[in-house]
Amino acid sequence: MSIRHGLLALLSQGPRYGYQLRTEFETSTGATWPLNIGQVYSTLSRLERDEMVTRVGADDEGRFVYRITPAGADEVRRWFATPVARADRPRDELAIKLAMAVTAPGVDVRGVVQAQRTATLRSLQDLTRLKAGPPAEDPGQSDHAWRLVLESMIFQAEAEVRWLDHCEAYVARAVPSVPSVPPAGPAEPAPDAADAGPSVQGKARR
Repeated sequence: MSIRHGLLALLSQGPRYGYQLRTEFETSTGATWPLNIGQVYSTLSRLERDEMVTRVGADDEGRFVYRITPAGADEVRRWFATPVARADRPRDELAIKLAMAVTAPGVDVRGVVQAQRTATLRSLQDLTRLKAGPPAEDPGQSDHAWRLVLESMIFQAEAEVRWLDHCEAYVARAVPSVPSVPPAGPAEPAPDAADAGPSVQGKARR
């Protein structure tokens, strides 16, 4: 999802000003995609240049109000009708990290997997507790949007745990273990002739 399409989708519901768009964008994405107001206005400027939105004056507080144009409405309809391709999604940083760990010398790949599983399970527990919280008395559209985002995050975390289990089993079969090297202790001083045994003292006299 691009900020461009997210703002157009919000404007398809009616005219809005910049701060309103930022607030509704973050609410709709469950606060998983925070925006700064500069991003909002720079995107609106490009949309205005491309004749996707137009300014329709200002509200009582002097804030510019934007309205979607017919071209912008067509763009939103195309966006909703077009499936998201796997190749268009952000790269999976965890998969790249594990791939690098397997090929890098001296890396404990099992340790990397186990540390990630612990973190993912903790995140999954937090998300599950959040989902189990009391529902809103009068859920609105933003509550429904937040629940969809939350459940998507839960499913992704569950899938990540299963994938990490698979990675650990694969690494155990295919990747050699990294030997654990004990930390080097302080070097022992060479024995002094006066404190050494008879044989050492004899050698010192000779």
